[in-house]
Amino acid sequence: MPRTDAVLADPRLTAMAERLGRAVVKDTVARAQHRARQGEIEPEDVADVAFAALPRHAASIRPVINMTGVLLHTNLGRAPLSPAAIEAVVATAGPADVEFDLTTGARARRGRGAMDALARAVPAAEDVHVVNNNAAALVLVATVLAAGREIVISRGELVEIGDGFRIPDLLVSTGARLREVGTTNRTTYADYRAAVGPETGFVLKVHPSNFRVEGFTGSVDVAELTGLGGLGVPVVADIGSGLLEREPLLPEEPDAATTLKAGADLVTASGDKLLGGPQAGLLLGRRDLVERCRRHPLARALRVGKLTLAALEATLRGPATPLHQALHADAASLRDRAEALAVRLAEAGVDARAVPARATVGGGGAPGVTLPSAAVSLPERLAVSLRTGDPAVVGRVEGGRLLLDLRAVPPEWDGDVVKAVLAAVLGMGP
Repeated sequence: MPRTDAVLADPRLTAMAERLGRAVVKDTVARAQHRARQGEIEPEDVADVAFAALPRHAASIRPVINMTGVLLHTNLGRAPLSPAAIEAVVATAGPADVEFDLTTGARARRGRGAMDALARAVPAAEDVHVVNNNAAALVLVATVLAAGREIVISRGELVEIGDGFRIPDLLVSTGARLREVGTTNRTTYADYRAAVGPETGFVLKVHPSNFRVEGFTGSVDVAELTGLGGLGVPVVADIGSGLLEREPLLPEEPDAATTLKAGADLVTASGDKLLGGPQAGLLLGRRDLVERCRRHPLARALRVGKLTLAALEATLRGPATPLHQALHADAASLRDRAEALAVRLAEAGVDARAVPARATVGGGGAPGVTLPSAAVSLPERLAVSLRTGDPAVVGRVEGGRLLLDLRAVPPEWDGDVVKAVLAAVLGMGP
């Protein structure tokens, strides 16, 4: 049996130890030695087996090619960062002037570049602030404006935002009380007006972004709610998915600019959904209210790090994001790509064919909206092999077939998809 130090001296394992840490490599070698003692492998194969068993990435989170047809897949990290944002993250991973003025040598406003970029992107906002996600932005607003007071909200907007987190539970956790108005399907201006009083901290309008209520319904838009401003009550709009300005493809999805122009005092939104940036919570609106939120002690606990600030600024200043490109992908081009991929795979003996598909936005955005797409249809049995391959490829199973939807996949990744499918087929055997 080769000694542990001798195996660890293998150049491949030495290099992996520099990436993954010596302890991880040593444990893997020990498992390979145990297999050799059990007669499962030959002693001379210990180094090879250990190297093959090591993870190829320093973090347990692995990159994935998203072919589910869900553009903002929450379980896959929602929006992919743009090349500009990735470059910004790498460039600022070491010491950076996140809160330091290199000219004067004095302390500076934290993340001023990202804040300036956000303010320029939404001129209707008097001031802006960024926290670590949209739920945090809403918690901060509720704490500052309504702790010990009431938040007036429609019963039809008491939504669950995923993974068991519910808007009412989130708001009540701040010490605020909820004053529910209207019914599940219909709420009127009169309902709001009757509820507003001396105990009202603010009126909250929540966009039910992950579901739709149809039929006999009625709701009050932000422009109507601003009539309550004469009573000294702020109107806060949680638009959710993070559009900063109107997107013609998603006409029913609210955006920050339009909502502020309609009269909202504050808008909260996500940075990692339709904005196409990193996970962040955006707070935009009246200068005095934003400043109160920024100065509150809770803001320190909810602040974002330099990597998020760098990625957000690059997203706001840079060219079209991968999400924007996926949203606006040409359906005919997607079909041509699917057919070309299917031909390449079929020539290699794979049961593959191009099929039409429908993609969705996902991430709690644009419920009910589907986008024409194209997919490569494969045998369902390849799903596991593709998910566990390197790179991991995740599709969706429909009608006993695995569909690899192309709408969220850049064209330059098509070669990687072919290689991954061929590797999966080879791994499955005859």
